[in-house]
Amino acid sequence: MQTYETAQPALVFALFAAGCTTGVNSTNNSSDQMAMTAPKKLKFAVTDVAGIKDLQRDYEVFRTTLEGILGIKIEFFPVENPTAAAPALLSREVDIVFAGPSEYLILNARAKAIPIIAIERNNYHSIIVVRAGSPIKLLAQLKDKTIAMRNIGSTSGHLAPTKLLIDAGLDPKTDFKTVMLDDKGVQALKKGEVDAWATASDRYKNILESEGLIEKDFSVVFKGPLLPGDVFVASNQLASSFIEDMRSRMIQHQDKLIQSLVAAKANQKYKGGKLITANDADYNMIRQVYQKIGQGNFL
Repeated sequence: MQTYETAQPALVFALFAAGCTTGVNSTNNSSDQMAMTAPKKLKFAVTDVAGIKDLQRDYEVFRTTLEGILGIKIEFFPVENPTAAAPALLSREVDIVFAGPSEYLILNARAKAIPIIAIERNNYHSIIVVRAGSPIKLLAQLKDKTIAMRNIGSTSGHLAPTKLLIDAGLDPKTDFKTVMLDDKGVQALKKGEVDAWATASDRYKNILESEGLIEKDFSVVFKGPLLPGDVFVASNQLASSFIEDMRSRMIQHQDKLIQSLVAAKANQKYKGGKLITANDADYNMIRQVYQKIGQGNFL
């Protein structure tokens, strides 16, 4: 049976755009040298936050903290349309973008964005859940079943669970039906409207609590490996030495940066996380899923 509907790119991603900067010359770790060669300001975008008020609410403390660490003025630029970040990078209208793993792939493929650092989150895995007492004990038993997932393009709630099912021998185009129900997937599972529900391990208990449900009514069939983190990327038109210096400073001052992120209620998922060097290969799992679901040309 046909189970996966192709989504339009504009519906898959909500990429956030930012403003422009000038090119920079090579830099080193010296503060004096950085001051001479770094841009006078950086424009900062976040892919899943629309509007200047929301940016200020969720990232103002982080913006000012990073500004102090780099010694460079940083400005927000609110998104104007869902796919603005990639062309904004290409046209030098944005310098730094904070992106989820899926959005990173778009920025890397279409704008050759350079990964700076990633946030490795504690207990960030995809899990697949069934009702307590369900005969389903293995992922392979989800063949011909209906699975609730979060939304199209979600790393933990769509792409990674799909990869787990692929690894279990299932074809996402024909072997199971996917319905995108956001966090309401757990209610659909409870009512028997779906056979399984995919979500993130670090959201699981909070979702149950918010929906008035209890853990004993459910069973986790499978927990996947640690997922790649959200990533800060830079325009490839910034000097590589400046990007390296920025990476070094962000990792050196990661405690301050993480603390500034989690100052906002919306960013509590990063609590206890750490900054690590972002490697493009860490995101190959997501590329593979897009190929399997027939969306490889999107990347």
